[in-house]
Amino acid sequence: QVHVLESGGGLAQAGGSLRLSCAASGSFYSVNTMGWYRQASGKQRELVASITSGFTTNYAESVRGRFIISRDNAVNTIWLQMNSLKPDDTAVYYCQAAIRLWHMEPAEDYWGQGTQVTVSS
Repeated sequence: QVHVLESGGGLAQAGGSLRLSCAASGSFYSVNTMGWYRQASGKQRELVASITSGFTTNYAESVRGRFIISRDNAVNTIWLQMNSLKPDDTAVYYCQAAIRLWHMEPAEDYWGQGTQVTVSS
């Protein structure tokens, strides 16, 4: 069984910072790309940032230069440091992990339950 568990989030003022954490646990062969997505009320879910097991990162243009994604492969955990927050960053943030359950099998996406981030102006 695989678990993807997020923590962090909450309420911040515009210009402030928050940090999200996400850990993948359970029985599996490997964890490939992990990332953060967000979904604001009435909008589609969008990619915020992702990081491969080789530490290659990808950011949405709207957060580039403000958010930093990092990873520790030893504990299958990623973090999202969110700085210079804006009200537009308000959303439910979801952690995604591409996990390979067995060697030679393709990775499948697993999702966390989501954590609310609210930025007040």
